Amino acid sequence: MKYQLIDLQVNNAIATITFNRPDKRNAMSDDMRTEFIHALERVAGDKGIKALILTGAGKGFCAGGDISGMQKRMNAPSGEVGFNGWHRQQRVHHTQSLLHTMPKPVIAAVNGAASGLGADTALACDFIIASEWASFTWSYMLRGIVPDGGGMYFLPRRVGLSKAKQLIFTGRKVSADEALLLGIIDRKASADDLLKEATDWALELSQASSTAIALTKTILNQSFELSAHDVFAQGSQAQGICYTSSEHRAAVEAFLAKTAGKE
Repeated sequence: MKYQLIDLQVNNAIATITFNRPDKRNAMSDDMRTEFIHALERVAGDKGIKALILTGAGKGFCAGGDISGMQKRMNAPSGEVGFNGWHRQQRVHHTQSLLHTMPKPVIAAVNGAASGLGADTALACDFIIASEWASFTWSYMLRGIVPDGGGMYFLPRRVGLSKAKQLIFTGRKVSADEALLLGIIDRKASADDLLKEATDWALELSQASSTAIALTKTILNQSFELSAHDVFAQGSQAQGICYTSSEHRAAVEAFLAKTAGKE
């Protein structure tokens, strides 16, 4: 697929997906979502890619859902509104699930405003680093809708249930400094250094075994919902797979060779 509304680059085993509708503050249109899904599937399936960075072109990260798409839905025949909405939601949830379950570390490098679906998309990543120009707002209710991009799942896990309710009910804007204080983001960087720091972080996070990272991430993503017994059980299964991996064998052999050299 030739991308027009996003950009995908791979350097030193780190992929960077850039939302590329700067004139629309990178609002997510249906066509942009199609390209995004394709890029996520490509990154997930490429064993040569060790981590993913997500950012936006221009002044915004992602302004959420495209308002023109909302208008189009409202103008659809009344008998089609419900099913059209359901079908769109399947696409939204598929996209967010691909991002959340990506079998390698994912960093959102938030360069500007992340609103509505844009804020949820950042939360679906494993880690968030933001510039001083970044801001976050869960503005859904200001449009008469509920957070549909995973915010009702991800936000309470970062800030707690009460604060998540406050942010979602009011739809107020949160600055980068407040986002860091609340735990919405993990790090803050200057706009000039944002992508460099995100890249350095991605390299640090992806040095370990890709197999072990993918399996561990899958279990950690479920750990709040699973019992201790289930976490141990899934961990045991994952460890059995790791025992057979070439990465484990190479690491053990390298350690033994280093130890032998000291004797």
